[in-house]
Amino acid sequence: MNTLQRHRALSRIWASDSGWKRWFTTVNHTDLGRMFLAVAVLFFIIGGILAMLIRAQLASPRSAFIGPEHYNQIFTMHGTIMMFLFAIPLFEGLAVYLLPKLLGTRDLAFPRLTAYGFWCYVFGGSMMIFSLLAGMAPDSGWFMYPPLSSTIGAPGINSDFWLIGITFVEISAISAAVEICVTILRYRAVGMSLSRMPIFAWYALVTAVMILTGFPPLILGSILLELERAFDMPFFQVAAGGDALLWQHLFWLFGHPEVYIIFLPAAGAISTILPVMARTRLMGYGWIVAAAVSLGVLSFGLWVHHMFTTGIPHMGLAFFSAASTLVAVPTAVQLFAWIGTLWQGRPDMRLPMLWLLAFFATFVIGGLTGVMVAIVPFDWQAHDTYFIVAHLHYVLVGGFVFPMLAALYYWLPHFVGRKTYFNLGNTAFWLVFTGFHGTFLLLHWAGLLGMRRRIDSYAPGQGWELINLFASVSSFVMAIGFALVLIDVVVNAAVAVRGSRDPWHAGTLEWAMPTPPAPYNFASIPTVASRDPLYDTPDLPVRIARGEGYLGDCARERRETLCVDVATGAPRHITVFPGNTALPALMSAVTGLFFLGMLVKAYWLVPFSALGVICCAMVWVWSLSPKQAEGALPAGHGLALTTAAEVADPPGWWGSLFLLLADGTFFGSLLFGYAFLWTIAPNWPPPAYVEAGLWPLLCLGAGAALTLAGARVATLLGSALGAAGLLALGAGATLILARAPDPTAHAYDATIWVLMGYALVHVLIALLMTGVLSMRRLASHPAVTTTGAARIVRLWSDYAVAVALITFAAAALPGVLA
Repeated sequence: MNTLQRHRALSRIWASDSGWKRWFTTVNHTDLGRMFLAVAVLFFIIGGILAMLIRAQLASPRSAFIGPEHYNQIFTMHGTIMMFLFAIPLFEGLAVYLLPKLLGTRDLAFPRLTAYGFWCYVFGGSMMIFSLLAGMAPDSGWFMYPPLSSTIGAPGINSDFWLIGITFVEISAISAAVEICVTILRYRAVGMSLSRMPIFAWYALVTAVMILTGFPPLILGSILLELERAFDMPFFQVAAGGDALLWQHLFWLFGHPEVYIIFLPAAGAISTILPVMARTRLMGYGWIVAAAVSLGVLSFGLWVHHMFTTGIPHMGLAFFSAASTLVAVPTAVQLFAWIGTLWQGRPDMRLPMLWLLAFFATFVIGGLTGVMVAIVPFDWQAHDTYFIVAHLHYVLVGGFVFPMLAALYYWLPHFVGRKTYFNLGNTAFWLVFTGFHGTFLLLHWAGLLGMRRRIDSYAPGQGWELINLFASVSSFVMAIGFALVLIDVVVNAAVAVRGSRDPWHAGTLEWAMPTPPAPYNFASIPTVASRDPLYDTPDLPVRIARGEGYLGDCARERRETLCVDVATGAPRHITVFPGNTALPALMSAVTGLFFLGMLVKAYWLVPFSALGVICCAMVWVWSLSPKQAEGALPAGHGLALTTAAEVADPPGWWGSLFLLLADGTFFGSLLFGYAFLWTIAPNWPPPAYVEAGLWPLLCLGAGAALTLAGARVATLLGSALGAAGLLALGAGATLILARAPDPTAHAYDATIWVLMGYALVHVLIALLMTGVLSMRRLASHPAVTTTGAARIVRLWSDYAVAVALITFAAAALPGVLA
């Protein structure tokens, strides 16, 4: 088979459907990455228009341009769109598009999961935009503090759109994070050890793990607040044993890591682009990786940084202030490594480099003001002023948007296969750069003069008039610049002439393929021996196209790639990917009905849609189950490997591991909330505790023993034992719920209901998985094809047991102590 024949055969195998169906049935990461990016840019445009409305309102004192009610909606939606519907999805889209190409593989680990996450993002985001167009947008601020966002401060449906829509969107973030983690660890070019991975992959891995551990507290807070609004469970009501500060803790447990979740992908793009623009190699690769990991860890110890004015103890103030200043150290390590890279190279001052220089100038200012607000006495003065608004925008626009614009212009030739021909980009750069600093540099001053944020109007004579007028004019200059960026990209993508394969002379693998990329990425899986394989092996693209790597023979007529060892990158087995299907789009639509039922209070729709999601999931899993064993198959270079379906640690096991990391963080946050209310909230202890009793204890004990034993017996008898044990666990949790007081009476009672509900959900999940495994065994699927599935079921069953026992202990402990 020659190169052209191989290209045609692989293109046929990996191609998406034609026509309009393509957008609903594709599971190809290149298509989905572009779709993610396009939708994220659309939301950025909407958020930018809202920002212009805000600046128009504040351009003059006592402005009547927008009334207070609509201003609050616009203010809330601007922050919500930029934080939740633009920044994180833009990273997800870039990672979905780039990672397989950077890593030397053909697709992401779970193509259907990528598509499901995308459609959840589209439907959840559309729900938010509908609320804005219908005049029912959330109006309590993008941070949604109770009681402003509870039924006391917002009795309408406005806050429900935020709580339910954002929770829906977070499914997309969790899906993408699981996808990214498993892909980076198991799907790479042969020989690409962890120490040879592209630096962007390290940043993406750290970011994905942060998403899995940072987003669950926000999801929990949203669920608790919606339960309070919908069913009067008083988690945040002081009179009934709740505390509004619990929301702030849960929100900022997400919120401060979120800043670094946004910054780290941009830093990964900088570390990838900067050496190429400087015509050298990255200085301090190991130090940069260590700094990224350190930032990921330290960011979770800073959440009280946002709560210095809430009256926390002085010891807590001192600890979190010190931690907030400490985070400057790994940031500085990265900055000095980038400066050293520039120093040892010869920078090429093309457009990506201009955006990187804008990042340096802007982000350093934002970092310095961040250290200022980490000092408690200063924060007491600047808190809730426009100084904080300016600092936030310097960090997020300077630390994320500017690097992403550098990435846009750097990878644009890869997306469209054309070289930059029209030079609107330089004009757009200067308009955005000067407009941004003209807007936000002066707003530091306004904040120091006492201008509060979140206000829709102000009285004249306070010294803010000229500042706000200049800032508003500058903001429109910046908006014109962003519009020119969009025009420049569209024109160059549509009209410019074809460009060379590697216009920047880079060394990473994404430039080893024709551009725009074929749906299969690589005609054969390459072998690499360094971090910059194109520098050390210039003819590697030709060798890949000739099929000289692994899986260059497509005789089996299906989508295949290699799964490698985590540490060394040695080939371990062959993964067979599924074909095009509308199942992810259908399942996300049914998931949307679940959230829609909650939103419009049509609770009868909730169980039906939940059943629909379960049915879709069962069809999904069953369609991926192999019916026969294939044994070792030729993979190239004389190597024979089994498929992923016949190994003990298939990709699904790794995906479950990372999903349970997020799940466990959610559970830990729930226990944290329980302990916080117990120790801090007023009106504790409640009038009555749950009495455990003998029967719940017996059910939980027997259920735990049977479940643990059944999950370790690889027969139908083991499945039966496991199912019986899980049913016993469910019975124990149900008996505790039957003894629990009214959940609307006290926050303790409401928490017990949530704990037991969480346990029952996981018992149901493990029971369904056990049922699917039993069906496969009854269908006489070969034992070798069920080994990995049995380990996945064991993982979820063990977790269900742990959750049941811990929730039982948490429910019973107050009564025991009393």
